[in-house]
Amino acid sequence: MTHTSPTFFTDLVDDAGLFPPTSLHMSEALGRHERDQERGTRMLTHRFLCPTSRLDALRRESFRPRRIGLIVDTEEIPPFDDLPVDFVEVRLNDDLSLDRTARELRETLPPDVRLFVEVLPRKHFSDVPKGVELKVRCGGAEAHDFPQAEQLAGFIRFCADNDIPFKATAGLHRAVRHFDPTLGVDRHGFLNLLLAVCEAVEHRDPAPVLRSTDVGHLVRMARAVPEETAERARHLLVSYGSCSTVTPIEDMLALGLIEEDA
Repeated sequence: MTHTSPTFFTDLVDDAGLFPPTSLHMSEALGRHERDQERGTRMLTHRFLCPTSRLDALRRESFRPRRIGLIVDTEEIPPFDDLPVDFVEVRLNDDLSLDRTARELRETLPPDVRLFVEVLPRKHFSDVPKGVELKVRCGGAEAHDFPQAEQLAGFIRFCADNDIPFKATAGLHRAVRHFDPTLGVDRHGFLNLLLAVCEAVEHRDPAPVLRSTDVGHLVRMARAVPEETAERARHLLVSYGSCSTVTPIEDMLALGLIEEDA
């Protein structure tokens, strides 16, 4: 890699091939994941994101991913002792308490399984229970699903100030922020997001970087991030889910920020 820190873009992208807009069939998604795993692409986490409602379908397939992130879409979390689950991700409803929900879930999970609770970026919390990490939605099927840069920046600052790792999901299709004419909205870029975390680590406002569409400026910023900042930023931004496991890599290769895997 051309970056000062070889781990800045490593283990960044979770495989969300089962989710929109790709919405692959289970066998197709696992087939793609197996090919990615064999190639060993460093930018991919090789973690397969699977809804709890589709665990039985996953079990019927012969191939098993080496890492699985469970996305809870059922009333209860089904048993998963037979699967290599390392992440459990649950969405917090507006009328539920983060503290109570997170504590109850944390008590039901093995200690080596990380729990991520998805919250609205515009909602601020004074405290997050120990052993609980956060997840933020950066887009969706409708324009209103995309948080404003200032809202996302506030969430990032909160996580940086309180040393809370987080995951990101939805809408991060390309490296750099761009306009989507279909939805009539600006889509956040995953490179913007990562650099915004670096800004927060260095006690600057993340919002300008989130809003930037200047490709050259963002690339120069990425190449100039000090190693200590890069490591701290990746401690905070654990990974993000992408329905494509090809586009993020193609974007970063085109920007010259990663090299082809040997």
